[in-house]
Amino acid sequence: MDLRRRDYHMERPLLNQEHLEELGRWGSAPRTHQWRTWLQCSRARAYALLLQHLPVLVWLPRYPVRDWLLGDLLSGLSVAIMQLPQGLAYALLAGLPPVFGLYSSFYPVFIYFLFGTSRHISVGTFAVMSVMVGSVTESLAPQALNDSMINETARDAARVQVASTLSVLVGLFQVGLGLIHFGFVVTYLSEPLVRGYTTAAAVQVFVSQLKYVFGLHLSSHSGPLSLIYTVLEVCWKLPQSKVGTVVTAAVAGVVLVVVKLLNDKLQQQLPMPIPGELLTLIGATGISYGMGLKHRFEVDVVGNIPAGLVPPVAPNTQLFSKLVGSAFTIAVVGFAIAISLGKIFALRHGYRVDSNQELVALGLSNLIGGIFQCFPVSCSMSRSLVQESTGGNSQVAGAISSLFILLIIVKLGELFHDLPKAVLAAIIIVNLKGMLRQLSDMRSLWKANRADLLIWLVTFTATILLNLDLGLVVAVIFSLLLVVVRTQMPHYSVLGQVPDTDIYRDVAEYSEAKEVRGVKVFRSSATVYFANAEFYSDALKQRCGVDVDFLISQKKKLLKKQEQLKLKQLQKEEKLRKQAASPKGASVSINVNTSLEDMRSNNVEDCKMMQVSSGDKMEDATANGQEDSKAPDGSTLKALGLPQPDFHSLILDLGALSFVDTVCLKSLKNIFHDFREIEVEVYMAACHSPVVSQLEAGHFFDASITKKHLFASVHDAVTFALQHPRPVPDSPVSVTRL
Repeated sequence: MDLRRRDYHMERPLLNQEHLEELGRWGSAPRTHQWRTWLQCSRARAYALLLQHLPVLVWLPRYPVRDWLLGDLLSGLSVAIMQLPQGLAYALLAGLPPVFGLYSSFYPVFIYFLFGTSRHISVGTFAVMSVMVGSVTESLAPQALNDSMINETARDAARVQVASTLSVLVGLFQVGLGLIHFGFVVTYLSEPLVRGYTTAAAVQVFVSQLKYVFGLHLSSHSGPLSLIYTVLEVCWKLPQSKVGTVVTAAVAGVVLVVVKLLNDKLQQQLPMPIPGELLTLIGATGISYGMGLKHRFEVDVVGNIPAGLVPPVAPNTQLFSKLVGSAFTIAVVGFAIAISLGKIFALRHGYRVDSNQELVALGLSNLIGGIFQCFPVSCSMSRSLVQESTGGNSQVAGAISSLFILLIIVKLGELFHDLPKAVLAAIIIVNLKGMLRQLSDMRSLWKANRADLLIWLVTFTATILLNLDLGLVVAVIFSLLLVVVRTQMPHYSVLGQVPDTDIYRDVAEYSEAKEVRGVKVFRSSATVYFANAEFYSDALKQRCGVDVDFLISQKKKLLKKQEQLKLKQLQKEEKLRKQAASPKGASVSINVNTSLEDMRSNNVEDCKMMQVSSGDKMEDATANGQEDSKAPDGSTLKALGLPQPDFHSLILDLGALSFVDTVCLKSLKNIFHDFREIEVEVYMAACHSPVVSQLEAGHFFDASITKKHLFASVHDAVTFALQHPRPVPDSPVSVTRL
């Protein structure tokens, strides 16, 4: 398209803020009190709230059975086949007996089926959540060594109580935040932060599984630098590795990798992925039972898996004070992972995910799951992709997978008694491939945005060194501080006019943009507030090419020197008059005193004239003042012999301002005062209506700074400044032609 043939011509009045408000009949926007609707009570509102918080009542009656049921059935079975080994493995990661991973794969999934709004995410056990839970259980219920014999039963019971209580507390946080519409809190977790955090968590998961891969018994480490201590202990105890355990983990890992490669290669030909994890699980259990790996090669096995469901247990409220910090961190991380995946699938398939309801759904899943001795869960990335790719269309697939897990719990769980823990460790490590591949983010972020790379690196390093809870806190604080720092160092520019247009661009970037003679246009790329107001003023004075502070100080010195010379001259004249009129006595003395008062009055008037800005109207108070006004003004830069700026008007482009605070108001007023001291008039342009309202509320406008100094656009301000090279208040409205 040739834009040169699409020229337009327009003629309109030159508009400052005062005329714009008159022309557009400006008025403050009406306020909406949403809280009033929350307090309304009616049958229709109660029914609407029920449908809002129980979405299954909305979509299940409209469920297209013929179109979706077969796909959901196949998808549910595929997810369940993955859910089974991952549930067993991630329970081990959380420091719990494997059967509790099966419980966590049943209750929360079914609860989410009732309350969730995403159709494709697979809720359940997840590596990052499990390792966060594991760090809590190991710190509050560590391994107790009594003559090298571990009291595993008591330890497991204590850890289950800690994990289930933690799940209840996480659920309470999530439900509470969801009900008060606090779902936006996840916006403070940027994508680089989440990806750096999950990558560091993957490293934590990998290190935590080394003891199962090598068959080692390690000390319990928690808190900062626990990962480093664990790695050092693994290296120290490597000579004690059990060969049978290492071989079992290596063979299982190779089989899993080969199956995943086949699935990737034959993705188009296969109706559903080959269940490599389930086949490995079954094969390893059979080999372990047939060859007696536990007794012959000292390979640790899962052990007893009780059949049936456990009764609900009340949480231990005495642990709340110890778990509250970790619970809040896990609640936010779990929700961030779930909502990010949910929005990706919703965008891909054209439906909407309610972030607040997702928070409530996850919270209820964890709350009710905790009562039935589950540990905190979230959304699994790998299972969600399988649920979508195998034809899943709704959470009916999740319900089917949870029923399949229920069947395993009730009837088939005890068959996995001889399953080697090394195989579960291999399943966990192989499933970390996706998260560990995020290490390549460093290369892409280096090219795209180095500030985001810095967030990624700080998050990754802090999580590795300080553990998962403190690492997240450091990452969030750092990312918010980085935002503040970036607003403190925005891009400042002097604007020039693009030829034959009303468009103004940075003269350093646009070679054809030329500064308007006698006018400086200055712009900042960020809003001005307390953190950068001083930087804004300094950058303005620097870019204008005039040492404003030096000129003001020199002007004050010279004016003070002039006043001192006048006083000396007055004293000299008074002395001469006294000597000449000494015989006349008192009458002469009175005349001299009167003359001195007149002269001092003149000096006061001179000082007043110096302080009045060039655009203000002045009224003469005395006859002496009138006589002085006829004489050349001795307070101008030219009269004082100081260099004059090469521009008479300064225009501040405030289009980037989104809000103003009291520091910004004072800074703008100081700019007006300082530049008027050096005989430069200041105008503002392109303020948004909310900012104008805030300027009014802050009493920014007064007799010296009116709305006539604020223009609708930069071009309006430039046109006015060219027509009035010296400030002329109450001037007629001009016309600008484009």
